[in-house]
Amino acid sequence: MVAIDSEKENKEIAQQYKELLRISYQTLTTGDKKLIRTAFDTAVEAHKDQRRKTGEAYIFHPIAVAKIVAEQIGLDATSIAAALLHDVIEDTDYTLEDLERLVGNTVARIVHGLTKIAHLKKDKDVSLQAENFRKMLLTLHDDVRVIIIKIADRLHNMMTLDGLATYKQVKIASETLYIYAPLAHRIGLYNVKTTLEDLGFKYTEPQQYIAIKNNIEEDKEHQEAYIAAFSNFVHDALDKEVKKYQIKGRSKSIYSIHKKMLKQNVAFDQVYDKFAIRVIYKAKREHEKLVAWKIYSIITDHFVPNPTRLRDWITTPKSTGYEALHITVMGPQQKWVEIQIRSDRMHEIAERGYAAHYKYKQGNQKEIGIETWLDRLQEVLESNNTDAVDFVQDFKLNLYSKEIFVFTPAGELKSLPKGSTALDFAFHIHTEVGIKTRGARVNNKLVPLSHKLKSGDQVDIITSESVKPTANWIDFVVTSRARSKIKSSLNEEKKRIATDGKEILRRKLKYLKVSMDDKCLRYMVRYFKINATQDLFYQVGTGSITNREIRTFANDYTNTFLTFFKKRIRHFQKKTGQVKPVEQQPNYDKLVFGKEKETLPYSLAQCCNPIPGDAVFGFVTVSDGIKVHQKECPNAIALNANYAYRIMDARWVDSTAEEFSAKLVLTGIDNLGLVNEVTALISNNMHVNISKISFEANDGIFEGKISVSVKNKSILDKLVFNLKRLQGIEKVIRD
Repeated sequence: MVAIDSEKENKEIAQQYKELLRISYQTLTTGDKKLIRTAFDTAVEAHKDQRRKTGEAYIFHPIAVAKIVAEQIGLDATSIAAALLHDVIEDTDYTLEDLERLVGNTVARIVHGLTKIAHLKKDKDVSLQAENFRKMLLTLHDDVRVIIIKIADRLHNMMTLDGLATYKQVKIASETLYIYAPLAHRIGLYNVKTTLEDLGFKYTEPQQYIAIKNNIEEDKEHQEAYIAAFSNFVHDALDKEVKKYQIKGRSKSIYSIHKKMLKQNVAFDQVYDKFAIRVIYKAKREHEKLVAWKIYSIITDHFVPNPTRLRDWITTPKSTGYEALHITVMGPQQKWVEIQIRSDRMHEIAERGYAAHYKYKQGNQKEIGIETWLDRLQEVLESNNTDAVDFVQDFKLNLYSKEIFVFTPAGELKSLPKGSTALDFAFHIHTEVGIKTRGARVNNKLVPLSHKLKSGDQVDIITSESVKPTANWIDFVVTSRARSKIKSSLNEEKKRIATDGKEILRRKLKYLKVSMDDKCLRYMVRYFKINATQDLFYQVGTGSITNREIRTFANDYTNTFLTFFKKRIRHFQKKTGQVKPVEQQPNYDKLVFGKEKETLPYSLAQCCNPIPGDAVFGFVTVSDGIKVHQKECPNAIALNANYAYRIMDARWVDSTAEEFSAKLVLTGIDNLGLVNEVTALISNNMHVNISKISFEANDGIFEGKISVSVKNKSILDKLVFNLKRLQGIEKVIRD
């Protein structure tokens, strides 16, 4: 065991404290410094006997979180004090009353909010991560700084993950990518968001992370040269018009390059917008817009702009409060390059989000972005009867969404996520309007409720007292507010029908000489393959379970239970096509699970269609056994974040003759005889069986979809490689 040098450690703690005061983004008064000192001394005393798994004194963690809060996020002394104390109530003998006495009610309330997040009663039927996130959002009722400090806490945890086991790293990193990074983005903490994404990617897909990181470092010299070439073109002209400005380059993050490579199915070298150029200028608040458009004019005098890529977030800021003018021009070396034009005030808000707004608030001006966002969040939180995982998924829908701006009939401007429909707009206006929506007019024309809105549309909602939401309304909306309200309304209606159904079922069973006790209901739920008695009552209430089926159940129920179950299980397996998973034959490819390399029944997930050779994992479902997913499955991060305890290690072994289906999508330039070349290559040259094929051509461009049967991933990879070599084929991707 390594000996601890207490004197050296104490000096380092004192040095960290001085550094914390020095880097504070906001000016600290004498009272602020006194508050921070009290919090620091309390934290040191409370954690004096605790150590992290790395062996260092625990106090270094809250100090690191406080430094993130002070410098990167730029919050006030109250937040710095709360960050220093964020683990004190949870991990030590100090109480809430102790903190109220030492540092006051506000700091104590924030620490209490952070403690409420950590204390969660375990429930085997609930995803702890999802329920934890919902509790975290509920603390916003107390103080938004709670959630910002929690994000800072997560950032430092991500920076110190190396000491944990691999499975814990993947779980925490997946949760970070799924929840914390989008949340940081929504609050406007863009730098923190980028760091969280890159760290999350580092632990979920380490090989891809290292490959892209190395490529970026090799590309750095070229990037710097390109920025210098651009600057040389515009410096002289800008110097005449703008007194103080600077030109900077901003590399696209490792994670965002990875996402673009996946989305476009291209290699690193084919991602052309790996960095953007920023022009940051100084100007008085009232002159900012004028100077921004002046810089735009100068740049477009030198370079041809792409008119479809102009983004004016100065005239209409994002709901996060983000302001900037984005243009894309044909830059030096005939490459498209994005240029972001911002004042120094806009730049600080973009870097620090919520915190920077305080510095630039004028008079009674409302907090930009955060208050509007909290108002919307309040609507989602009101539906506290929603399943925790559904809640998280609904909430996440809008965290990264782009915005559109539409008008009410009175000309009032409303901001909605891109992709929102007329029904989303109705719920955005008011819950009662949404629930009673009968139709909509967009630009004075009647449209379906599922009609997608565009910026500039004027929307008028038609309501009726007799209208009620239906289940298909869920498919018509994308916003979490609308989804939660529709689900809440449907649940109320379902409860009413289930109450009626329960009484109907009781009367019918009584007539058939069967008592509706707990034992009867348990068997009835299993008989009809239903998850809960409430669903049973609902199906009786709607007539989905008929009188004849209830009579058949009653007859079987009076027979011997063993005979009954054997007969009904066979009947329903035949009726629904649900058959027991068969053991893998020894001559087929095998999947083995866990450290013991067990062979277990499983099925392949349709969302990613894994085949032998793919990196995979098993997911234990509630009713369908083990589902096998690719590790790069679009749902992998969500499953790890919400259900880490149901993830199983899995891998392919002994690849042999069993064939698996794979779908390929081909695009390129249409050539005479191309289809014959493709089929000849697949069938004759590579001896791969084609189960389905279709080609469509439009103005000289074609898209082909081919389903093939292959034995393993190696054969599929070779097939894709050979298809790409055919003349006229631009891309081949696996669907």
